[in-house]
Amino acid sequence: MTLLQLLTAVMPVVSVFVLLVVLRLPASRAMTLSLLITAALAWLAWRVPGIQLAASVLEGWVVASSIVIIVFGAIVLLNTLKASGALTVIRTSFFHISPDRRVQVIIVAWLFGSFLEGVSGFGTPAAIGAPLLVALGFPAMAAVSLALIADSTAVSFGAVGTPVLVGIAQGLPGTDLEELTAIALTAISIDIVISSFLPLIMCALLTRFFGANRRWREGLALWPFALLSGLAFTVPAWLVAWLLGPEFPSVLGALIGLALMVTAARRGFLLPEKPWRLANDSDLKDDAAPDVTPNLNLWQAWTPYILAVLLLVVTRLDALPLKAWLQGISLGWNNILGTPISASLSPLYLPGTLFALTALITIALHRLPVREAARTWATSARSLLPAIIALGTSLPMVRIFLNSDINASDLAAMPTELAELAAGAIAGYWPLVAPFVGALGTFIAGSATFSNMMFSGLQYEAAVAAELPPRLILALQMLGANAGNMICVMNVVAAAAVVNLNGREGEIIRMTLGPMLYYALGAGLVGMLVVVLV
Repeated sequence: MTLLQLLTAVMPVVSVFVLLVVLRLPASRAMTLSLLITAALAWLAWRVPGIQLAASVLEGWVVASSIVIIVFGAIVLLNTLKASGALTVIRTSFFHISPDRRVQVIIVAWLFGSFLEGVSGFGTPAAIGAPLLVALGFPAMAAVSLALIADSTAVSFGAVGTPVLVGIAQGLPGTDLEELTAIALTAISIDIVISSFLPLIMCALLTRFFGANRRWREGLALWPFALLSGLAFTVPAWLVAWLLGPEFPSVLGALIGLALMVTAARRGFLLPEKPWRLANDSDLKDDAAPDVTPNLNLWQAWTPYILAVLLLVVTRLDALPLKAWLQGISLGWNNILGTPISASLSPLYLPGTLFALTALITIALHRLPVREAARTWATSARSLLPAIIALGTSLPMVRIFLNSDINASDLAAMPTELAELAAGAIAGYWPLVAPFVGALGTFIAGSATFSNMMFSGLQYEAAVAAELPPRLILALQMLGANAGNMICVMNVVAAAAVVNLNGREGEIIRMTLGPMLYYALGAGLVGMLVVVLV
């Protein structure tokens, strides 16, 4: 690569970071500028044909439409529950489990979010968890940032094992299930050491940036409960991976963790005597809870969420016919503009469609007046515009980056060239670098599955060339892909839209960047230690 080509390859990452995080432009402006810069450099320096660029933009719009559907479904479900009064009842139920806000974050974002990731993926945990935290009284910035941080560990086995069974398997064709399971076990074995501390980090961030006293110490004071919460998910997930394979560790691990930690919280086990409150909770006594809407009981209030989860579960199981039926109703565009690029969309299979269906059912269950329901849907639709602009520019940029393998410069795709350059320059320290390659894939592509699919072959080749255990390096790729989920532009834009933080995406990434670096660097250091000891 020439210097200009190297600049072209790093530009999608650099431009997003500078415009979104450093200059703090709203995503709608930052991603539009990034798209224009990336497309111009791809055409001039990488020599990607104009028709390939146009096809990539169109493919990006198809992908973006699927995310918009998810965001709309999450928003309309949230607004419907607000209008019916269900969220007030749900908020009260959490105060009965524990009034401590740190505990509520762990239960909602870490454990319930991990369950949603295991069932569905597709950004569902942040789309559901963040607004639920807002409904509990958390600041929107705290809700979305902590939900994104929590949606990391479970990603290894998200969407019923898709990052392993599809991502690694397609990235390394011919890999059998036994080897895939071994790679997954290696990843989660390392993850126990790293991810079990994430609930504690989340508590510390909550108290430092959103507490009245702005102290790390108040979050770290919950360390016994927080560490137990981390282990309550990661250890059962490891056991499930060992016994059943890569499909159900996140689902069953999170359910076991929820049962354990909700019981512990109710009994005050490992909790301080005085619960920690947010600044806006100062008017509440320690044993008080918010007022309850009298026309709904707790079961009625939780029914929509239970229904949404059940719909996600039954439509994701291969043993049931619903999955194949919903995926079979697909809108496809093959060989866009005569290029090898194709795109498809299965609208009925998307979580957002199921959320919208749940909202419709909730209108009847909670007897919401038709006029109020119509106003709720109209308000939800109007709130989508900033997210549509941001996603409609960020996803095309991503597809140009990934589809740049067709060019007149005899170069591979930009991410592949960058990874190969890094592999050649620092092969001796590859265990330290491998997670960051995985994180780069998720940051850009918006999917751990796609990151694994894109970089598994390269990671394997780098491991062989450096005489490192391929299984270990592929496990580090998986963990890096998890870490990248915290700062992935697609997830950040979608989650921000759900809690009405459009334009503040850069702030969210600044909040999640530290935990992401901890996760990737921690995995890399453990990988280096394993190489030294073995």
